[in-house]
Amino acid sequence: MITLANTDEITISIPKDLAEKLKKRAENAEFDSLSTYVTYILRQVISHIEIDENEGDKTITRKDEEKIKEKLRSLGYLD
Repeated sequence: MITLANTDEITISIPKDLAEKLKKRAENAEFDSLSTYVTYILRQVISHIEIDENEGDKTITRKDEEKIKEKLRSLGYLD
């Protein structure tokens, strides 16, 4: 069970190696901070998920899977 405090922000822990990769990408993309960059990424991911859910067809084609993998690679989640 996940509970959230009644504040505008919370702290989430991620592995250090992932944080370092994200920090480099944030700097290259000229984001003000790692937090701002991670927030941007999460909003993008959630937006895509919500769009997919609203389309009704939850079947992922091979082409869709490759698009997802490429997006995750570009964001530093896959090598």
